[in-house]
Amino acid sequence: MRSVLFLCHRLPWPPSKGDKIRSYHVLRRLAQHYRVYLGAFVDDAADWPYQAAVQELCAEVCIRPLTPWQTRRRALVSLARGEPLTVGVYRDGVLRRWVEDLLARRKVDLAVCYSSGVAPLVMAHPQLPRVMDFVDVDSDKWRQYAQAHRGLKRLIYGREADRLGQFERDVAARFDASVLVSESEAAFFRQQVPEAGARIHGIPNGVDGDYWDPARASASPYREGERAVVFVGAMDYRANVHAAQWFAREVWPQVLAQCPAARFYIVGSNPTAAIHALGEMAGITVTGRVEDVRPWVAHAHAVAAPLRIARGIQNKVLEALAMEKVLLATPEAWEGIEDFDGRRGCVSGSPAVMAAEAVRWLQAPQIARVPQARAMVLSRFDWARNLDTYEAVLRNAQGDAGAAGVRGEAPGAGP
Repeated sequence: MRSVLFLCHRLPWPPSKGDKIRSYHVLRRLAQHYRVYLGAFVDDAADWPYQAAVQELCAEVCIRPLTPWQTRRRALVSLARGEPLTVGVYRDGVLRRWVEDLLARRKVDLAVCYSSGVAPLVMAHPQLPRVMDFVDVDSDKWRQYAQAHRGLKRLIYGREADRLGQFERDVAARFDASVLVSESEAAFFRQQVPEAGARIHGIPNGVDGDYWDPARASASPYREGERAVVFVGAMDYRANVHAAQWFAREVWPQVLAQCPAARFYIVGSNPTAAIHALGEMAGITVTGRVEDVRPWVAHAHAVAAPLRIARGIQNKVLEALAMEKVLLATPEAWEGIEDFDGRRGCVSGSPAVMAAEAVRWLQAPQIARVPQARAMVLSRFDWARNLDTYEAVLRNAQGDAGAAGVRGEAPGAGP
């Protein structure tokens, strides 16, 4: 059996948020066909109990803590070094030594890096076939953060966009293949690194249709008579915070004025102070972490995806569609998804348009179901088929190992 070194910026278990959904499924597929050596970080204490489940799939693991104070300290060091903060945050001496020791004592056929921050761990090994799963073009997300802020944050975010963008291009030029979460995201990145265009692939996520099945019975978490719009996501993630604030301030007052029974639910783990503050506004509830988000989605009149800062395909959108929901989405949240006949809701950046569409479905006598949405998702976003394509990229990268050996070491490959 061949072996793979799988390096992740976050423990790929459980599949509870966007990036972990993809890494979870990739890890499970790798474990079927490779001996897996996993290096990863835990940045949420709630993930530590899942370490045992990960270990069962792997031949060897090195799981490192990443606390908020470590993140801040490493980011400051990176700022002083003039390198991307993303690279510095994941610079961990214990993990680096484990990787070096592993490569010295084991035959490793392939390295897969999940998120650019862990790429430096194998930069000094050009003879090793290497695949970079960027997922999204993170540097452009930082550029969007910069455009959405003022003052010092704008400067820091803009700096990160520039430095990380250069690093992403260096990685793509030196690795045997790069993978992104959609063909549109891959096309965008090919424009940044045209010399590596043939080695850049768009491979979408999938949706677990059995898990996200609207036919599953569940009790409604909403109060009787409420007309609910729900937004689901990790509520300490900048893009989700920004989206919730925009919807609460720009869209929701228009909805509430026309539909007094309406209530906007913000459902997700680790809500920030800014998110908690939204719960003080009329008609808005912040739940924090819930055991299962599916009842909240299933019994809502509409699902909001009001992201204004986004790259790639949003899992929350695919999951809502798989649940046959009316969707209130911005164009940024809809990126990478082709439109389809029978869609209900809107794809618009206009608060007035989104509010009007929300009111339309909130005032409907019954919660609408959109079977065309589920059919589209199941036909286009199948995990088995997309992971088959992912594996084909990995096989091709290993076949191109000889070409990899002539490439030089990339900047940032140091300890």
